Amino acid sequence: MDIHALFPPIVHFYRTRHRMPSLRELAPLYGFRSQNAADKAVTKLLAAGLVAKDRTGRLLPTHHFSPLRVLGSVEAGFPSPAEEELGDTMDLEEFLIRNKDAAYMLKVTGDSMIDAGLLPGDLVLVERRADAKDGDIVIAQIDQGWTMKYLRKHGRKLWLEPANKKYRPIYPSQELKIAAIVIAAIRKY
Repeated sequence: MDIHALFPPIVHFYRTRHRMPSLRELAPLYGFRSQNAADKAVTKLLAAGLVAKDRTGRLLPTHHFSPLRVLGSVEAGFPSPAEEELGDTMDLEEFLIRNKDAAYMLKVTGDSMIDAGLLPGDLVLVERRADAKDGDIVIAQIDQGWTMKYLRKHGRKLWLEPANKKYRPIYPSQELKIAAIVIAAIRKY
C-alpha cells in the first residue's frame, strides 16, 4: 500500500475520535487481515515522519495532523484596511507545547482567576514543571488541596494569589508543591 494511501485513514481516525488508533485498530482500519501488515504500514509512516511513537510504543500525531494556515494579522485597536497575506501553516500543538510528555489539559472551574482571563469552562494547557517563577500561573497542591493561582515569591516565602478581588491570597500552613505551570488557555465561543 502506498504511503499516501496509508496516512488519510489515520488522520480521519484521529480527527473523529480525538486520539490515535492502537496498533490493533490499524489492521481493520486499512482492511488488512493481519496485524503484521499493519505493523509494516506503521514502519512506513514512521520512516516518512508522518507519525511518531512514545516510549511505550503508542502512536503519536505529528505536525502533519493539524496544521492551520496563518493568513496575516488583525488590528485589535482602531479599524484598518484588511490585509490578507497567505503565510505559512502553523501546528498549534507544536507552537504551544515544548514537552509533549509533560503536557496535559485541565478544565477551569470557579471564578478566582477571572481577572487573569481564565473563566469557568475554559481549558488550560499546563506543563508538569517545578521551576515556576514569581507571577506564573500554576497548578499547585497547598495543604492537601489543589488549586490554580498566581505563584508569588518573596525571598524564601511562597504563597498563591487569586486574580479576583473577592478572594484573599493563600499562604501554606504546611506545604506548597507546584505540579505544573499554565502555558495557554483555550476558550470556545
